[in-house]
Amino acid sequence: MRAVVYTETGPSSVLHLVERPVPEPGPGEVRVRLVRAGVNPTDWKFRTGASLGYEEVAPGQDGAGIVDAVGEGVDGLAVGDRVWLVLAQYGRPYGTAVELTVQPAELVVPLPDTASFDLGASLGVPAVTAHRALTSMQFGPRRLGPGALEGRTVLVAGGAGAVGNAAIQLARWSGARVVTTVSSDEKAALATAAGADHVVNYRTGDAEREILAFAPDGVDLAVEVAPAQNNPLDLAVVRNHGTVAIYADNGGKTFDIEIRPTFSRNLSYQFLLLYTLDRELVRAAAEDIGNAVGAGALRVGEDAGVPLHHFALEDTAAAHDAVEAGVVGKVLIDVG
Repeated sequence: MRAVVYTETGPSSVLHLVERPVPEPGPGEVRVRLVRAGVNPTDWKFRTGASLGYEEVAPGQDGAGIVDAVGEGVDGLAVGDRVWLVLAQYGRPYGTAVELTVQPAELVVPLPDTASFDLGASLGVPAVTAHRALTSMQFGPRRLGPGALEGRTVLVAGGAGAVGNAAIQLARWSGARVVTTVSSDEKAALATAAGADHVVNYRTGDAEREILAFAPDGVDLAVEVAPAQNNPLDLAVVRNHGTVAIYADNGGKTFDIEIRPTFSRNLSYQFLLLYTLDRELVRAAAEDIGNAVGAGALRVGEDAGVPLHHFALEDTAAAHDAVEAGVVGKVLIDVG
């Protein structure tokens, strides 16, 4: 099979297209013939990290394809099933920049016939991260679905990003009102396409004033991508007993918390990282996301606020470079 691998950390030039033996699934595993692979910021960050952890790594956490072999003891999946993957490369050397990947059955999720492989390969990291953020609020639901967030107001920082887009769509599907912040008119159009009720351009407007005009009593939850920059805004607009769910460190590695105004609002900070989430949370997220996809509530493409950028498998290095450069939308690798 063809695979894109690296044997040393560094820039995208360490990625090489090679031929490797077809892997065989063991007990509890399935083999998936990939059609699409998704590229996330963590893919290039892992590639430039301090160590490999393995002699050779094929990057990629997200992907979608068709089951073509099933190991002993696997229930609920069969050859020919359309599926999407969660955490394909975490804790193992070969991810989704390959034609065939062997994965634990628990991380292989059915993809409805109505959903494209483009959508399936775009779920994984962004959608599961968004699900965890939306289910982390004080006194909030632990599962998502129609009505689960009824009466809640959610602030999504960076509504044109992959996680931000998924958070908007999942929150709206679950009945929440959504306000989001963006940095340009172009990104505002994407966040609106995703379904945000109100969009704030923080570079041209007064974000605090506009958010509180939309939610006078404050928001219940802030889904936060850049706490170092946004914590003062979150503190100003999150209501008493609200939650700030932090999933990234864009714009700075540390931030100060002013203690008295924070505890006077009984605020909760939920830090989250998909890769080390309890597997029960991952499984619950995958189930809810599957339901949202089946209901047509999670979409990709320009009309859903997620422009798609396709690269061939042999151009995986260019795909990594595009994500590292901050391309808006979802980068996909056409594997099969």
